[in-house]
Amino acid sequence: MENRNILIGLGTGLVAGFLLGYGAGVYFTTSGGHTHPPQPPPAAAPAGMPPMAMGQVDAFARIAATKAALEKNPKDFDALVLLGNDYFDTHQPQLSVDAYAKALALDPTNPKAADILTDQGVMYRELKAYDKALANFKAATKINPQHLPSMLNMGIVYATNLNDKPAARKVWSRIVEIAPESTQGQQAKQFLAGI
Repeated sequence: MENRNILIGLGTGLVAGFLLGYGAGVYFTTSGGHTHPPQPPPAAAPAGMPPMAMGQVDAFARIAATKAALEKNPKDFDALVLLGNDYFDTHQPQLSVDAYAKALALDPTNPKAADILTDQGVMYRELKAYDKALANFKAATKINPQHLPSMLNMGIVYATNLNDKPAARKVWSRIVEIAPESTQGQQAKQFLAGI
């Protein structure tokens, strides 16, 4: 997130693997995955449904209900954000991006905008649209210059997807400067130690 030549090569490979796996499997946003609070998992998956994370079962049910509500009121900002979050949780990145875009189009100055932009940026990253992901993370930091989740994600895109270690180092160093004891500060320190 060193004999010298062998250990440096080994360390670099381990760190790159850690960053890639960590960045691909865990999204650094405001509450450990996205802007909405995690939902408790149901006791069991519905019959006939393929195995999946239990939280996804609830998300699929909420998607259906939210889509029905949006048919009646397509300009419901909170419903669009919830829909984006549930698409995020069920690994449907394009649908998530679209729902977040509709919400942001309705209210671009909403207090949640930095968080929404970050979540949408994570989904852009999943779609391999790295420039769009970076644009979102930068937009979030314009709204809130100390938006640590966006900054951490920005560094991950720079380091793992664009192979721009100096840019990643700069962003992660800024996080450590702003909030060294925060969760993101601790993660940034680990990442800095690895590049």
